[in-house]
Amino acid sequence: MSVELSDFSLDYFSLIGKVAIVTGGNTGLGQGYAIALAKAGADLFIVTYNKDWEETKQLIEKEGRQVEFFQADLTNRSALKEVVDSCLTAYGRIDILVNNAGTIRRAPLLEYKQADWDAVMDINLNSVYFLSQEVARVMVKQKSGKIINIASMLSFQGGKFVPSYTASKHGVAGITKAFANELAQYGLQINAIAPGYVETANTAPIREDQERKAEITSRIPADRWATPADLMGIIVFLSSKASDYMNGHILAVDGGWLAR
Repeated sequence: MSVELSDFSLDYFSLIGKVAIVTGGNTGLGQGYAIALAKAGADLFIVTYNKDWEETKQLIEKEGRQVEFFQADLTNRSALKEVVDSCLTAYGRIDILVNNAGTIRRAPLLEYKQADWDAVMDINLNSVYFLSQEVARVMVKQKSGKIINIASMLSFQGGKFVPSYTASKHGVAGITKAFANELAQYGLQINAIAPGYVETANTAPIREDQERKAEITSRIPADRWATPADLMGIIVFLSSKASDYMNGHILAVDGGWLAR
């Protein structure tokens, strides 16, 4: 449905009454996404691998929003339907899915082990596809929904020492477009965020190498690494009515890294 100029207001960014699933939402970027969604008015259903969620719980409840936590191994296909069923039991609907959970294994290409390849692909790509499929079935019935995948600079580039991560993030970009092509007709929007270098636990090994960190920083026009707070605004935008005509897009939030 087209929007008239006079219709637009800041209410387009409001998520009041919406329910969001965030995987890996208890730490790092995922925690930032979850808190941003809560600040915009959404209630949260956070899927975690462990039970380290007390801080996130307090931060979301501080915003006056409801939050439920669900411990699951996302590489277990049967657990994915349990995630969806449990969210529906708790809230009765699913408006937003943020596929944030991910992992990385580093090693030189010629030494890379199949076990590391499989582990990364299972969580970074397979779980994204199958959980999105389960959630999309709900959203299609609702005739609305937002699925937001987390891509990477390595959705565009090759990188070094992370072949499985690179392959998985190229795959995330591909399935984002594939889902958008098929599901836009039902009122769904499927997009992805490609963060640049962010100060999280995943990048700690790189940041500890001062020479490597300086090399990376020198290529970022913004002259700094991002923090999770730098991604909070974009997750609200992609989750809200303000992005209703945006579909199948991989949105880089990288301080200018790709422009360099």
